[in-house]
Amino acid sequence: MRGAFTYLRRLLLASIVCVLGAAALTYAVDPLQLFRSSPRAFYSDDTRVQNAGLIRSQPFDTAFMGTSLAIHFRQSDIDRALDVHSLKLAMTGSNSRQQAFVLERAIAHGAKRVIWEMDDFIFVDAADIETDPYLSVDLYRGTAKGIASYLFSAAMAKESLFTLLRSVPPLRQPLTRAAPYLPVKFALSDVDDIYALPRDFDIARDYNATKTLASFAYITAPSRSRFLGESYGFEAMVRHFEQDAVGLIARHPEVTFDIYFPPYSILQFVAMRDASPDTLKIVTDLTAVIAQRLTQLPNVRLHDFRGIKAVTHDLNNYGDVIHHSPVVDAMVLKWLAGGEYRVDPKTPTASLEQLKAQVEVYRLPKP
Repeated sequence: MRGAFTYLRRLLLASIVCVLGAAALTYAVDPLQLFRSSPRAFYSDDTRVQNAGLIRSQPFDTAFMGTSLAIHFRQSDIDRALDVHSLKLAMTGSNSRQQAFVLERAIAHGAKRVIWEMDDFIFVDAADIETDPYLSVDLYRGTAKGIASYLFSAAMAKESLFTLLRSVPPLRQPLTRAAPYLPVKFALSDVDDIYALPRDFDIARDYNATKTLASFAYITAPSRSRFLGESYGFEAMVRHFEQDAVGLIARHPEVTFDIYFPPYSILQFVAMRDASPDTLKIVTDLTAVIAQRLTQLPNVRLHDFRGIKAVTHDLNNYGDVIHHSPVVDAMVLKWLAGGEYRVDPKTPTASLEQLKAQVEVYRLPKP
């Protein structure tokens, strides 16, 4: 009996030593750079986690926020086009609660300008930020709970060990080359590469009219068209817009907000016109409210890129009905820098009316 008790005690002590050792390793290596910045750090495409470390470790004066429509921008391109020192914080599939929360942290750490890709979908009803299962608010806030979850995470211990091994000179090059193919998240050696497409990416292969038209056929099929309006409710979306977007902007009059409506392909709106007209009405009514409201705020510049026919009607610019190619990314930055598509506060819905007119008369190209 005494032998069994001794064995259990040793096992318990060994477990405690292992857990504390793993926590010490994570603290020392700090893969997220929560405690200190590192010139040898590696980065992850898991932006909801990675952003917490970027905000604390990177120098920046401008925060770039959005969904998957803004995820492939490179910080170096943003900096060059807009003459800023940016931090890309875009998160695929993110909602306005998540975006506003992350932006609030970025502003607290020095952002004086926010460039915000804003689309209607982000305002769908979703979990409150305090109970959001996909974003650790405690990690961003640096609370005891958040720090503990980081230090005592087995996943972070694994990442720390791999980072430590990569710091050994003979192992650095082979492990860095192998990292994208191994079960590790922190595989990127350059912050500019976070969720960016490779520089030799074949754009024509993944962005072309064939893919765009196939996507249109898929989402408008009778068995799937009901999903076009899933989670869309006008009153709830307006409420989230007021709480998350307007609330954030009003709390920070010292910050300049460049907000833009992204250049969806015309087929996104035609799909709603043909298969879910109630959804199209919600979208247009919502964006009318957004345009009218934002253009009255003194620290906001609103840009609307949805009606630029040379881009949105060229289906070769898209990989589906909404996601545009890196070629259009460069155009977006040029438009933001030039300001030619800035919404006039005197006529806030003029660009929306142009878009509605385009959607009404548009006919699909014949095969």
